[in-house]
Amino acid sequence: MRTASPAWAQWPDRSEDDAYTLGVEEEVMLLYPGSWSLAQAVEQVLQRLPDDLRKHVFSETHSSAVEITSGVHQNVGDAVAELGLLRGKLHGVLSEIGLTAASSGTHPFAFWHDMRVSGANRHQEVYGSMRALARREPTFALHVHVGLANPVSAVAAANQMRAHLPLLLALSANSPFWQGRDTGLASARTPLFQAFPRVGIPRAFESYAEYVETVDLLIRGGAFPDHTFLWWDVRLQPRFGTVEVRIMDAQATLGQTAALVALIQCLVRLEALEGYASSTMLRAQEVLDENRFLAARDGVDAEFIDPDRECRVPVRDLLDPLLEACMPHAEALGCVGELDLVRRLVEEPGAERQRRLAGEDDDQRRLVAALAGDFTPYPAHVSG
Repeated sequence: MRTASPAWAQWPDRSEDDAYTLGVEEEVMLLYPGSWSLAQAVEQVLQRLPDDLRKHVFSETHSSAVEITSGVHQNVGDAVAELGLLRGKLHGVLSEIGLTAASSGTHPFAFWHDMRVSGANRHQEVYGSMRALARREPTFALHVHVGLANPVSAVAAANQMRAHLPLLLALSANSPFWQGRDTGLASARTPLFQAFPRVGIPRAFESYAEYVETVDLLIRGGAFPDHTFLWWDVRLQPRFGTVEVRIMDAQATLGQTAALVALIQCLVRLEALEGYASSTMLRAQEVLDENRFLAARDGVDAEFIDPDRECRVPVRDLLDPLLEACMPHAEALGCVGELDLVRRLVEEPGAERQRRLAGEDDDQRRLVAALAGDFTPYPAHVSG
């Protein structure tokens, strides 16, 4: 085993006062208004971006998607406010070229044969490696970075966060439709993305050194060019000094995004300071994987396996005690209002809302039009 840490694994110098900072990434779809089909137009969009957007809007593997990335913020309110501004500016750019955008875990009626892979080197690398898998319909996720002062704390927090990933997926499930039909799943994005390698809930790591050696062995062996080709549901981002939670479907509104960002920020602080998650659950990789499937299938109606009690527990019964444990951390982080929005994710789950918008006549174009309306950042979307 090598002892020298590779360049990619160098953790930035941070003080404890800088811990729990936030960065948020939203993957969004590009659309043609009227037909509401995906627009394979990322190169055209990137060319039209003003300078202030170029450092916040990036291409994704598919030409019909872009990623919006916030800057670094101390609190959820500021991060989501910036996302709202970025959504608004992107909407303006798209309007000038006859396009619009929306946010959802999948596009309801896209088909693989209409998809194109973006021309950027990274995306062509993915295409060359994944081949036909990269030509499937695009999926859209929400990624949340939380800063930690050092890699020791980061590995510990990431290990603990594994226990919460199925719940975060259940709350965020927002992709019931695929290829023009209702899949019966709450998050069709999850099994679609599962076709890629290096996805899902990772194992626990005993130390940062073990994490680095495990990843670097794969890089040295030529499995992939760099550590960002790991697409685990939670991973470390040494360049930023963050734990990145990646399991969630993209959310239609800023209010839904704010709720999930607040919950993740509080959970990381809760686990870093208190170690809340059950040690039995953390050792039960098979249970975590099964609960992840149940979350993708049933969303907030799922019943998770509890390895301590050896029974099934409804997601709704898990939420209140978890929010109670998170509340002191929300108060310290200044996100009590955003954390309170988490209950709305249970009251109106994203997948069920999509089914309701499509209606009994299954009008998925009407659904996408409504999602596009959600994307435009009116103030009401931040609170609801």
